[in-house]
Amino acid sequence: MAPRVVLIGPPGSGKSTVGAVLANALGVAFHDTDAAIETAQGCSIADLFLAEGEAHFRALERAEVARALRDEDGVLALGGGAPLDPASQGALAAHTVVFLDVGIADAARRIGFDRSRPLLAVNPRGTWVRLMNERRPVYERLATHVVDTAGRAPEAIAADIAAVLGRES
Repeated sequence: MAPRVVLIGPPGSGKSTVGAVLANALGVAFHDTDAAIETAQGCSIADLFLAEGEAHFRALERAEVARALRDEDGVLALGGGAPLDPASQGALAAHTVVFLDVGIADAARRIGFDRSRPLLAVNPRGTWVRLMNERRPVYERLATHVVDTAGRAPEAIAADIAAVLGRES
């Protein structure tokens, strides 16, 4: 069992929204690792960061990514920082990975840079740009496909991904 496709990208790229639309279009399950961690821990990721720290969250995330890559068979969305983990990078090598690329204008419109994003709590726009500059090379290296999400509806993005998956079958 393996996910049909794994979505990666920064906060605001649409991984959760596009993932749900894509899973529905493909008739498969959708799994979001951030949502799974929140459910298992009984609190938000922001609260986990505050109470336990980033290292604790990243350990939970690493375990959930490994489990999901092994046990989920639909569309899988990873948290924005998950692909930075070396163990997760190695595990992703055997999967179809789509990097949802997004610029700051669309990301800001989609997520509003509110306090629910712990890494973006201080100077959200500046932090997002810095994170994206650091993460982009990793996202691009891991991706088997890159889809530009700028100004596009989730349905159009999902249709592009479904077409890519259709060509791979």
